[in-house]
Amino acid sequence: MSRWWYTKVTLILLLGISAFIVVWPSLESLVGLKAPKWIKEHVHARINRGLDLRGGLRLVYTVQVDEAISDKRNRAADDLRQRLALALGIIKQEDKERSLNQASQDSLAARVKVERFENNRVLFKFNNEADASLMSNQFLESVANELTWSRPDKLTVNLKILAEEENRIREGAVSQAKKTVEGRVDELGLKEAAISTRDEDIIIEVPGEDDKVFEEIKSIVAQTARLEFKILDDAGDFFGKLDQTAHPLPLGGSMQAESAPNGTDDPTGGAGGSTKYVTSHYVRVVQQPGETTQQAKARLKAWVATLGVADDHQVAFGNDSEPGSRKTMKDTWRTYYMQSRADVTGEYITDASVQADSQKGPQQEYYVSLTFSPTGADRFKEITGRNIKKRFAILLDDTVDSAPVIQSEIGGGHAQITLGGSGDRKQQLQDAKNLEMVLRAGALPASIEESNEQRIGASLGADAIKEGLKGAAIGAGFVLLFMVVYYRAAGLIANFAVLFNLLLQLAALAFFGASMTLPGIAGLALTIGMAVDANVLINERIREELREGRSPRAAVETGYSKAFSAVFDGHVTTFIGGLLLLQYGTGPIKGFAVTLIIGIVASLFTGVVCTRIVFDWWVIGRRVKKLSLGGVTEKVAS
Repeated sequence: MSRWWYTKVTLILLLGISAFIVVWPSLESLVGLKAPKWIKEHVHARINRGLDLRGGLRLVYTVQVDEAISDKRNRAADDLRQRLALALGIIKQEDKERSLNQASQDSLAARVKVERFENNRVLFKFNNEADASLMSNQFLESVANELTWSRPDKLTVNLKILAEEENRIREGAVSQAKKTVEGRVDELGLKEAAISTRDEDIIIEVPGEDDKVFEEIKSIVAQTARLEFKILDDAGDFFGKLDQTAHPLPLGGSMQAESAPNGTDDPTGGAGGSTKYVTSHYVRVVQQPGETTQQAKARLKAWVATLGVADDHQVAFGNDSEPGSRKTMKDTWRTYYMQSRADVTGEYITDASVQADSQKGPQQEYYVSLTFSPTGADRFKEITGRNIKKRFAILLDDTVDSAPVIQSEIGGGHAQITLGGSGDRKQQLQDAKNLEMVLRAGALPASIEESNEQRIGASLGADAIKEGLKGAAIGAGFVLLFMVVYYRAAGLIANFAVLFNLLLQLAALAFFGASMTLPGIAGLALTIGMAVDANVLINERIREELREGRSPRAAVETGYSKAFSAVFDGHVTTFIGGLLLLQYGTGPIKGFAVTLIIGIVASLFTGVVCTRIVFDWWVIGRRVKKLSLGGVTEKVAS
């Protein structure tokens, strides 16, 4: 035998031993083949039972892709406003990278009004033609790949996101959302969970029966975790100037006044200057009987939507605190009037960790400490330095977590999110851990809404599974017995290939932590049948060559050569079908496709490579004068 033959035998033996070790812990739970303790401790690969065999939870979330398109439109509008402010001389060249302060925004608003329509369109309305003429092809060249523009009249410029860009945003939003959800599920340690996409839906399947785990998944997965830092406009006193006759307060609502700092008299921006205080108003809404806290918030939000907030401002919402204390009132929502542009966002965060406020003693409170990237740290320092003695709102998923006063320039690239000043400390710690988890995994590109939830019971049950495995074993036994009876020694070689094929498939599924489902079992059965079929084609070809008087060695070489095209074509066509099912199928269909594809590759390897090694040993190593291929012994013509 050649050195290459020995090399191939060695590699196949190593592959077989490795595959058995990988699948051994799973075989213990499936068929009772006990694995040594050291293998179970060091081999973490497992084949898990899927939803139809074990039962579990199936969640379908729909990605709100229109939000991602709106975000893209808003970012483009903000960038163009920044460039307009520079072109109009409102800001200086050295300030072009800085966000517009309140004075600059007011000056720009006096010359151009920006209106947003639908999800993908924005309108710039100028007060004079000279300013409008600035928005030319050259000015808009940087966004030409994303936006198309037109002039309905001399003072108006209409910009709209291109259809191709919309499609790219949609696909990117779903893809990024899936990746983020996978990161959060992995942080929970749920390796058995299967996550897939269909159009704009994300499908999560979690085998098991633990309701507590299911509720934890639902509470964490759906959090957008969009973190933003924005400067409050207390001096604007938007609600204090509101005409309550035209806009009566909502049910359970009241107008509240508060004294808010609004900058310092120190022209250098130092912390030692005297602080300006203004009286600012906000609207508070109390949760009504029979109403949830989220319904109360939605009611306040719907009322604010009728007020006509300026384009460069927004109203956000948060829980109010009891007068004179930090104790949060969970049943009360309040408004915050702020600039709409986010000065710093969660995209600059590199780390998040849970910390305890040791100054609180036994009543210690927990918060999440944030670390910014170098770019984010510089931006955070610059923004806080320019807004000393103003309130800086921290928004998480459009809800104000807190609005602390900036006492001095904040360097070092660190910030923190509190978890409220009241409530159960254990729950506060758990909330902090969950927030840490979602921030570390990243924010969703757009919010996701649950569109379907199914609790699935195991459709087979333990007894049915046992009977099904018994039936499968009996069926496989008959196939293996038939191969031995019909092809004799060649049948034994074929059986070795089939069993080795099954071992490789199970090892691959265990290595990737796949969940075994009924369709997956069907995929295994189909590929085993194809493995048998490949060996039948090869054996029949060898028999034909022997009948024509060729020697065993020549018959084997010619038989494999002529049978390969038929075997390969059959496997490739099935492989293509598996790829299509994997691409467009979901849930059980995708599970069937995965096992089918793995099985096709394993079948081609065992049927063509592994059996050929045994035949080569038979006709070259032993130099047999006849081959036992069933029915009669095929002899060589001398």
